[in-house]
Amino acid sequence: MNSRPQKNVRTEPLTLKERLAALRNLPAFFLLVWQTNRWLTIANAILRIARSAMPVALLYIGKLIIDQVLQLSHQHNADTHYLWQLVGLEFGLAISTDALSRAITLMDALLGDLFSNHTSVKIMAHAATLDLDQFEDSVFYDKLERARQQTVGRTVLLSQVMSQVQDLITMVFLAAGLMAFNPWLIVLLLIAIIPAFLGESYFNDQSYALTRGQTPERRELDYLRYLGASDETAKEVKIFDLSGFIIERFRQLSDKFYAENKRLSIKRSLWGTLFAMLGSLGYYAAYVVIIIRAVNGSVTIGELAFLAGSFRQLRTLLEGILSRFTAVSQGAIYLRDFFEFFEIEPQIKLAKNPLPFPKKIQQGFTFEDVGFKYANAERWANRHLSFTLYPGEKLALVGENGAGKTTLVKLLARLYDPTEGRILLDGKDLRDYDLVDLRLNVGIIFQDYLRYQMTFAQNIAVGKISEQYNRPLIETSARQSLADVLAAKLPAAYDQQLGKRFAQGVELSGGEWQKVALARAYMRDAQLLILDEPTSALDARAEYSVFERFAELTTGKSAVLISHRFSTVRMADRILVLEKGQLIEIGTHEELIQKDGRYAELFNLQALGYR
Repeated sequence: MNSRPQKNVRTEPLTLKERLAALRNLPAFFLLVWQTNRWLTIANAILRIARSAMPVALLYIGKLIIDQVLQLSHQHNADTHYLWQLVGLEFGLAISTDALSRAITLMDALLGDLFSNHTSVKIMAHAATLDLDQFEDSVFYDKLERARQQTVGRTVLLSQVMSQVQDLITMVFLAAGLMAFNPWLIVLLLIAIIPAFLGESYFNDQSYALTRGQTPERRELDYLRYLGASDETAKEVKIFDLSGFIIERFRQLSDKFYAENKRLSIKRSLWGTLFAMLGSLGYYAAYVVIIIRAVNGSVTIGELAFLAGSFRQLRTLLEGILSRFTAVSQGAIYLRDFFEFFEIEPQIKLAKNPLPFPKKIQQGFTFEDVGFKYANAERWANRHLSFTLYPGEKLALVGENGAGKTTLVKLLARLYDPTEGRILLDGKDLRDYDLVDLRLNVGIIFQDYLRYQMTFAQNIAVGKISEQYNRPLIETSARQSLADVLAAKLPAAYDQQLGKRFAQGVELSGGEWQKVALARAYMRDAQLLILDEPTSALDARAEYSVFERFAELTTGKSAVLISHRFSTVRMADRILVLEKGQLIEIGTHEELIQKDGRYAELFNLQALGYR
């Protein structure tokens, strides 16, 4: 289970130019936020603008209060009415500041949840448009994983950008007062802050490069976590005593991540301490200048408090803005991972003027020198396939594992497009037909069908989900696959929860699950039905019974059967024999036995096992 080097995984830090270029992702990001909920977005912006005026207002009211107190302290029987008005005003501003902050936090949380849901739906919707072979590529999976990671917490970026605007408005007011007092204080402030900004930029780049480089191994870590604690894997983990092996590999990877993150965190902490000291030095240098001016009588005590407070808040705001700028640019870089996923386009292109699927197939499916090779694969999965599947014909595919049987039926259902050659349906290229219409007319059940943790009825309805509420059709499909007997035995019948993941769930045996899966094929009134070894968990007699019933129920329809049992295979009208992806024989059972070729050899080998 050792990880191999992954393609296109970048581990070096990004340059400043690349980080600035990443800010181009922000407009598209804000468009997504706007699409999520425009009214929450507007309300958030208004609240932040109001909140930005509070710090300078509080400092100025505080200055007036101090000056008023000092003035009143030198008077006898002074009128304190104005003083208490100022105190009441400051109290009101303090309450308003807190209320605005809480309202902004609430808006951020609500918008964050909605954004996460919105982007998760977009990822699932886009993934549904991509090709099957793209899901079989590790580089694609890394992009998909990073895109998923961006669906949670990306509104932190919105909060950061809005906070930037809010703090910049506040700084304009605070800086105006300081510049009127002494412009050099602003210069001193910048000199003290810039080193910290550059340090944060550097370490954020290092952190991004480290996280991106760890993506493939982190996927392995998640997989190990699943293997080590899952109801689906528990049986084999116990019987093969795999827990030690899984735990050790998990420990190796997690310790490696910890060591890498620890090393970077320590360096960041040490340099951060140094930069903080420089910032404090700059602040207190300015503070000394202000105090000296106050002692000399150039400013009042209230102005001293206002200037000192303004400088302190300016320093904090500037540090926050510079640090947040780094975080914003960093967030924009991560957004690139999100948008890169949506730039992935399916290789299976839709026809500009698609043909409707024939109401009744006239000539059948014809393979003309068809070949298919998986991405980055050296050998062909299928090559030089030329044959016709006639209307109403039952065609069986025979061959050893890896002969290309499943790839062939995936080409037939247009889950893949041929790398070379073409497939015709009634004389027209399969690529010219409407893809959705095509797949609606092809019912296919694979050997590795999913066992949905849903109700019995829903497990059948996924065969044609648009009919999920059509109970008569679901029950008819169950009768055709012999799953209706099983439903009658369950406590809640068709409404019984299947699987152990949720409460009241019932687990089925392998053969029972296969009957449920087979019912999915009967949900569609498809003209072509494909069974890719879906009955492998049934015994020979049960499989023969299922296929015999299947043949009866599909009279007049084309069908493709894949099975390793020749007692079942011989029921087909013709048998196609594959070897290393190529067609080597085709004919009826009797013709192929008489030919005494590869099929006859495989048939006799299996028959020998029953003697």
